[in-house]
Amino acid sequence: MEDVLDLYAEPEDPAHPIVNFDETPYQMIGELRTPLPTQEGRPQRYDYEYRREGTCNLFVYLCSGSGWRHVEVTARRTKEDFAYAMRDLVDVHFPDAEVIRVVLDNLNTHTPAALYEAFEPAEARRILRKLEFHYTPKHASWLNMVEIEIGVLVGQCLDRRIPDIETVKREVLAWQTSRNQKQVKIDWQFTTETARKKLGRLYPS
Repeated sequence: MEDVLDLYAEPEDPAHPIVNFDETPYQMIGELRTPLPTQEGRPQRYDYEYRREGTCNLFVYLCSGSGWRHVEVTARRTKEDFAYAMRDLVDVHFPDAEVIRVVLDNLNTHTPAALYEAFEPAEARRILRKLEFHYTPKHASWLNMVEIEIGVLVGQCLDRRIPDIETVKREVLAWQTSRNQKQVKIDWQFTTETARKKLGRLYPS
């Protein structure tokens, strides 16, 4: 826990960015009947019946120090998908960084081994040389501030019926662009000192 909290306390360093990472599923839903359009004094109305259109996955990256986030919408969330997400982090999003400190949870796909399963050993090693994984404790994924960002994403963008993955991608991109233009950051206030006071029962006596 203190490893992650101490990381958050460090000043922003473009050469060593701190990137929070996680994923969330999304259930796509289609309409069985055309919604009734908005009228004066009445919002758009939807029928209670709907059609399930399957699920997709959203990989969410957050660099709160600079107010940057990126959401990658995929059909799955396998080890291979995680490996490609990490390669994009290194080659596309932070190509000039020396080392990227990645905060993530203990999901079984979130391992260096996933990259060796997806890529040739030399390529996996090239990517991993630029990554430094910092895991939140088990049952404490709330220490990953990207969880807050995912909550905002769901509340502002995904709290409605979206029928297909292409529409999900368009809507998420529009939300992401707006947030990045405003450089919205997470006001994280839970520090190592606070943890020692409030969670003293977790420390050896």
